[in-house]
Amino acid sequence: MTAPGTGEKRTFTPDFLTELFRNPLDPGYADAAARKARGEGPSPRARKVLSGVTAVTIAALGFLLVVAYRQTVADEPARTRAHDTLVRQVQDRRTETVALQAEAEQLRDEVAALRAREFGGEAVARLTNLEAQTGLARVRGSGAKVTLADGPITIDPVTGERETQGQVKDTDLQQAANALWAGGAEAIAVNGMRLTATSTIRQAGEAILVDYRPVTTPYEVVALGPDQLADEFRDGYAGKFFQELSRRYGLSFKTAEVDDVTLDAATELKLRVASPAGPPSGPSSPALSPSPSEGGR
Repeated sequence: MTAPGTGEKRTFTPDFLTELFRNPLDPGYADAAARKARGEGPSPRARKVLSGVTAVTIAALGFLLVVAYRQTVADEPARTRAHDTLVRQVQDRRTETVALQAEAEQLRDEVAALRAREFGGEAVARLTNLEAQTGLARVRGSGAKVTLADGPITIDPVTGERETQGQVKDTDLQQAANALWAGGAEAIAVNGMRLTATSTIRQAGEAILVDYRPVTTPYEVVALGPDQLADEFRDGYAGKFFQELSRRYGLSFKTAEVDDVTLDAATELKLRVASPAGPPSGPSSPALSPSPSEGGR
C-alpha cells in the first residue's frame, strides 16, 4: 500500500496477539514433534542408556536418604542419654543445695545458741537486733503479702509472636518491694528469699532471678511492718499500677494482711568494704522481732 502524496510503500507488522493465536505452538516444539514423527529421535540404545542413568541416579539418591535416616536414628539415643544425664545432674545439684542449706541453717542455730551462752544478754539482744535489721537473722511478725501472677499468654494472629504484656517482669517485683519499703516494711521476702541491702532482682530471658536464684509465678512478696501496710500498698501508686495491669492485660494481683509470719534469714553477705555507721539502734518495733531460735522472742 502506498501513502498518498509520498510514493512510499507502507508495511504493517502482524499483531502480536493475532500471531500468538494463529501459531500457538513454539517453533522449537513443532520441530521436535516433526522429527519424532519422521523417526529422527534418539535411538533405542540411547533411550536405554538414558533410562539406565536415570535409574542409577534415583537409586543413589534413595541410598543416601536411607543412610542419612539410619545415621539420625543411631544418633538419637546418644542425644537422649546426654539430655537425661544433664537433667539428672541438675536434679542432684538441686538436692545437694537443699541439703547444704538445711545444714547451714542448723549450724547457724548452733552458733546463735553458743553466742547466747557465752555473751551477756544485753550484747546478744543488740547483736540479734542488728542481724534482724540487716536480714541475717530469721524474723517473725505481722504485715502484708502481695501476690503477683502471670496473665494468660496470647499469640499475635498476624506475626505469630507471643504477647508478654501480661507477664510479671523484674521491674514489677522491684516496684512492689520499693513500695513496701516506702510504706514502712522492716523485712521483705520474695518467694521465701529474704531481701537485704545488697539484693538484686533481675530478668534473664523469661526467668526472674532474686539474688541470682530463679523464682517462678505466682510471686509472693511478704513484708513485715505496720498493721495497715496491706491497705496502704493497695491504695498507693504501686497498687493502682498493678490494678491497671490486671485490668488491661489480665495480670493477677492480690494483697492480704498476714499475722505471725516468719521470714528466713538471707544468705551470708560477702562484703569487701565496711565502716561503722554509728551507735546501734534501739530494740526493734513490735511488728518485727527476732525468731525465738535466734535468741529472743
